[in-house]
Formats: sequence, structure tokens, C-alpha cells
Amino acid sequence: MNAQERPRILCVDDEPRVVEGLVLHLRKDYEVHTALSGDEGLKALKKSGGACVVISDMRMPGMDGATFLHHVMTFYPDATRILLTGEPGRDAAIRAVNNARIFRFLAKPCPPDQLKTAVEAGVIQYRLINAERSILKETLIGCIKALVDVLAIANPIAFGRASRVKRLALDLAAALHCTDFWQLEAAAMLSQIGYLSLPPALLEKLYYGEPLTQTEKTLAAGVPDVAMSLLENIPRLDPVVQILAALNWNDEALLRLGDGTIGTGARILGLVLEYDVLNTQGHSVDVAVQTLRRRAPRYTEALIEKLGQHLGAGSGKSEARRIPLKAVQPGMVIAQDIRTHVGTLLVSRGFEVTSLFLERTRNFGPELLDEVIQVVVPAAKAAT
Repeated sequence: MNAQERPRILCVDDEPRVVEGLVLHLRKDYEVHTALSGDEGLKALKKSGGACVVISDMRMPGMDGATFLHHVMTFYPDATRILLTGEPGRDAAIRAVNNARIFRFLAKPCPPDQLKTAVEAGVIQYRLINAERSILKETLIGCIKALVDVLAIANPIAFGRASRVKRLALDLAAALHCTDFWQLEAAAMLSQIGYLSLPPALLEKLYYGEPLTQTEKTLAAGVPDVAMSLLENIPRLDPVVQILAALNWNDEALLRLGDGTIGTGARILGLVLEYDVLNTQGHSVDVAVQTLRRRAPRYTEALIEKLGQHLGAGSGKSEARRIPLKAVQPGMVIAQDIRTHVGTLLVSRGFEVTSLFLERTRNFGPELLDEVIQVVVPAAKAAT
């Protein structure tokens, strides 16, 4: 929502005269949308892209106000939620507060000045939440990027994959019109952190899909628990941890999360991680996508088809080149594993070159720096 636009308000009530009264009092200062039921309200939010404040009557046929505002909280968590009711009732009030986390109760009939004051406070609350989210995103994502850059040097297999997965997950989210998805970005970058607990030899076996011993399978199975123990106590990282935790849920539980931040993020990330495994093992895009179609009960056919379309349509967005390692620049993506003469993996395929990596290359010998490697150059750099 553009900051220059008038704040968008949605008013939902099954009584047309009540809705008309709300519009009359608010239309001067706000862009007011209306709906006569909870279902209509959700459709209106989807069409308009959300709202600063959502006002709903409590008693409505079909979907009551508490249930409607709970859905609003799930799909549009930044929207400030106000419940309008003629009969507050203790049980209804408790359910609304607990399930929908409403911002204000307004009693019918609501005096115009009280309505305007509540809506103004709701808009301020919405702006505060968005300002905090922006600061949180910039600070948190910046810290995670720095951490992952360092870990990519120490553990190129795991964090090379994290780099690839993050790019594809965000591209797929953008194709689904889910922009500014910082929770998904953070979850993708941190998706491999549990692998820090595994020996390098085991990581390579997992990376290339080689058979594992029973002991190795047990170690690999503990990776999600290691990740949760490392991340669960970090303040404000809750949605990221929830996305990562949901990766290990069964199909039915994952689909029950719906299309909110956590459900959408977990499905996108889980699908991209599975695609990356297939691609790393040498399967073509067509074969990988065809294999993933068997996972439709988990990720939905629509999401898998969107991934296939994106991968098929992405060829014009970048350019493959062969250049000496010493000529790589930030933003280029290394398209092959790079190893020392004794076979030690330095950089895994899919790693996005950073300034920190360029600093590290100063320690590489001239023979390695002169080695010609394959890179993928983003369109913006390819044009220069």
C-alpha cells in the first residue's frame, strides 16, 4: 500500500444500513471498502491487497466476526482488527481476543467521534507495525546474510545450497506475487544451519545422494532438531522458525496451515529444497519437475506447475560464461563445484559471489585463480 494513498479501511456487517453509516462517517479521511459477510470481506481484502484497519460486526450469519477476524489475522497479520458488536458477551469477547487478537471493541450504536478515534488509532498501529517490520527485516536479514557468508566459507556444501535455495524460493514467491517475503528469505538462508553438526564426509554423501549407513541416517535425521535448538531462542525469529519446523510436518498438517505467511513459506521452501536435491543429483529440469508432481498432495499441483513455468521461463534472465576464477565479481553465481588440487571442496555449485568471498580468494594460489570456471551472470551485469 502506497504511503501517499489514503489509508484503506474495510467495514464488514450483514446489515446494509450499518455499513452505509460507517462509510458516511469515514469516507472523508479514508478509502473505505465494504462487505456484507465474512466471505465477501475476505474476497474484498484479496482483491484490494489488504487494508490498514478491518472493522467487523460480531453477529453475522455463516461466519461470525471473531472467525472472520481470525482469518484476517492469518492472511493479513498487519491489519488492525476492530470488532463492532451490539451484545459483547463474555464468551464472545474472550474468543475474539484470544483467536483474532482484536485491537478495539466498539459497541453498537457507535458514536461517530468514538469510531473515528478508534480507526485513527488503528491506522497508527498499522503504520507502527510496518515501520517495525521494515527495521526488523533490514537488521535481521543483514545479520543473517553476514552469518551465512561466513558459514559458506567454513561449510561450502551446506551454505552453497542455502544460497541457491534462497534465490529460487524468492523468485518463485515473486512469481506468486508474494513480494517482500523476508520470513521466507531468512528461512531459506537458515535452512541448512542444522547441517553444521554433520561431518564433512557425510555432508558430501548427502549432497550427491550417495547411500548412507544406518549410523549416518541417524545423524542426518537429527539435523532438524539441531536447527531448532540453535534458532528457537533468537528474539523475533518466530515466523522463520515456524516455517522451518513446518518442513518436517506431514502433508495434511502442512496443507492445514493454509495460504498465510507460514503455510505459503513452508510449501515454497520445501518444494525448492526438494527440487535442489534432484537437480544436484544430475536430473534435468523436466525430470525434476515431473518427479515433484508426485508430491502434489504436499505442495499442491498449482505450486509445482508454477515452479515448472518459472524454471522454463528463466533462461532469458541470465547468461552463462566461462571465466577465470580471479575474474569473478559480486552477484555472479558459480555454476560448478570448485576444489583444491587435493579434492577439498572450496565452493559448491550455486554459490553467489560476495565481497567476502573475493577477499578470501586472495589466499588462493595462482594456479587455482587462473582456473577457468563456469558462472551465471545476472541480466543486469550481462548487459554491461
